[in-house]
Amino acid sequence: MGKTTIDSKIFACTQSTVLAKDIAKQYGVPLGNILFSRYSDGEFQPSFEESVRGSRVFLIGSTNPSSENLMEMLLMLDAAKRASARHITAVMPYFGWARQDRKDKPRAPIGAKLIAKLLETAGATRIITMDLHADQIQGFFEKPVDHLFASTLFLPYLRSLNIEDLTIASPDMGGSKRAYAYSKYLESDVVICYKQRKKANIISHMELIGEVKGKNVVLVDDMVDTAGTLTHAADLMIERGAKSVRAVCTHPLLSGEAYERVEASKLTELIVTDSIPLQKESKKIKVLSCAQLFAEVMYNVHHNESISGKFVM
Repeated sequence: MGKTTIDSKIFACTQSTVLAKDIAKQYGVPLGNILFSRYSDGEFQPSFEESVRGSRVFLIGSTNPSSENLMEMLLMLDAAKRASARHITAVMPYFGWARQDRKDKPRAPIGAKLIAKLLETAGATRIITMDLHADQIQGFFEKPVDHLFASTLFLPYLRSLNIEDLTIASPDMGGSKRAYAYSKYLESDVVICYKQRKKANIISHMELIGEVKGKNVVLVDDMVDTAGTLTHAADLMIERGAKSVRAVCTHPLLSGEAYERVEASKLTELIVTDSIPLQKESKKIKVLSCAQLFAEVMYNVHHNESISGKFVM
């Protein structure tokens, strides 16, 4: 008998179907056929409508809330494992529940660690994700994690704008490392916003560390949820004399009144990826596709080639 080659197959969770189609097209294989059966009470069951025995299976799906998106990924991982797939890679452009990366108060869960264990128990043999909320989440896994950076998309776009008097800003202290990395490549100054919260998504006070007068500012963050922090920071910087403020955020959660806040803010532009599909269009929101980045990394993983060239930061 001759040497057996391992096929690669790509399947999509329902919330990431559009992105998965683009990734499959870039990769050069058709998107696999999967059937979702639903019961009247809301329970659902995915099933592969083609053989995956002995294959490398890529399951593409962001796990942003609601929790159905996570459950869908877990059920698909379990189905692939029970169908005898040889390698099962969870491709999660957005890794949900990542803000719970530590105990920030007594009697609280570490949700990101729990999700990591659930994914591995369900059958994931590898994780590919992008811009985790906290880098240390990679250590929650016992399986290999390929942590990609959206800076590979954002930096060329920012350079193409030829922004003069550029300053990179972080909307909070936690994002200072990311801001400094961007400033290094763009050879710009850095400012930091210091904020205090009353509770989740509600800011009680914000102060600016650094000078923005006469500068064109680019705020850099890993996600935008209610857009309260971003729009507050943008308005504060314009008040302090900034000529313009843009924001670069990898994951557009955009919940609650986020769209309205962005539209009403002093932001010139909000630049995001398609890791999470937009709920509606906005003239202020620019979407850069991450399909080619994921397709190239998946191809290299399947062919046992290096992916280090895909890391900018």
